[in-house]
Amino acid sequence: MSADSLHENSSTPKIGILTVGDRSDQFQGNRSNFIDLIRIGQSYGAKVYVITAEDLNLSNSRIHAFCYDFQNEAWFRQWMPMPQVIYNRIPYRHQEMQLEVQQKIHACTKNKHLYLFNPGFFNKWSLYKWLSESNETNDYIPTTQQLTTSSEIESLIKLFPIIYLKPVRGKAGKGIMRVERKSLYPMAPLYKLTIQDQTKSQHSMHTSMTTLWKKIQKYQKKQEYIIQQGIDLACNKERPYDLRALIQKNSKGEWSVTGIGARLAGASSITTHVPRGGSIEDPEKMLSQTFGNELAQSILKQMKSTALFIAKHIEKTAGQLLGEMSMDLGIDKSGKTWFFEANSKPMKFDEPHIRKKSLERIIRYSLFLAKKNKKKR
Repeated sequence: MSADSLHENSSTPKIGILTVGDRSDQFQGNRSNFIDLIRIGQSYGAKVYVITAEDLNLSNSRIHAFCYDFQNEAWFRQWMPMPQVIYNRIPYRHQEMQLEVQQKIHACTKNKHLYLFNPGFFNKWSLYKWLSESNETNDYIPTTQQLTTSSEIESLIKLFPIIYLKPVRGKAGKGIMRVERKSLYPMAPLYKLTIQDQTKSQHSMHTSMTTLWKKIQKYQKKQEYIIQQGIDLACNKERPYDLRALIQKNSKGEWSVTGIGARLAGASSITTHVPRGGSIEDPEKMLSQTFGNELAQSILKQMKSTALFIAKHIEKTAGQLLGEMSMDLGIDKSGKTWFFEANSKPMKFDEPHIRKKSLERIIRYSLFLAKKNKKKR
């Protein structure tokens, strides 16, 4: 053990960023993000370090952690005290779902001497069930069903001209499909299927539900999907856009909107995701150009209160300790707010002012939990 960790001030708050190891005896995850958190932690008087699920043993009072040397721009291993607060940033769902990892996360959530927040990825179907079963949040949810047979597609496409098929455990828009009803005649149906692949979209026309379903099943494989009403989103330059909100807990442990960004769909994309041709835009500018300044301000205000309300409801229904989530919200052409998705492991926001505030809030919320932990002891 180094002199630094031996003489670590016992009153210094200690925050662990949880991830998983890799084959080179290091760790996985967004390293630049971790370095930023360590730097912000230092400025707030906290010790922040990276820990892996493999090294986590709650029966020990210390852990072999990864620390960062800013002078030499290098990671190094060091024995550190067990953190009081753990921020879960395991990058992939399949890693988090491993039995040993699940057991350790569960043990952390039950441990009286530490707080672990954001214990797991959200499941899209669970989210829609939680929100649609409440009268207070149901109004923001597009009609959504589990996809099991072609009959769900058949019934929903009769009600809505466009429907979306989304993987329950999807990320960044991968695997999303869109079905458009092109003909209203029962004797001569025509459907257009668009499948969003890694970087491009593939299109096919179908004159029967049978051929459409075969094509969907071929792509779907064994993945679980939901099927959802398509919303006629507000547009700019004849392209739809939606809004992405970052909601985090602040230094008092209360939910607050950190920032909202707008994403304009790419020319040939069925979603607004940036890796698929979408662009980052200013939300006030987008809304003002669509609805005028006064109504745009009213929509933004309403959207923030809606996002906060939904975040509180998700945390309460999930029965988990959460510290942040990103939320995809849509505004239709009448100005109504719709909820599309929430992510418990938000990707980095590209807007610098949101990015800076988001890092500070993670640390400040962690300090709030560390203080709470101290009182509890």
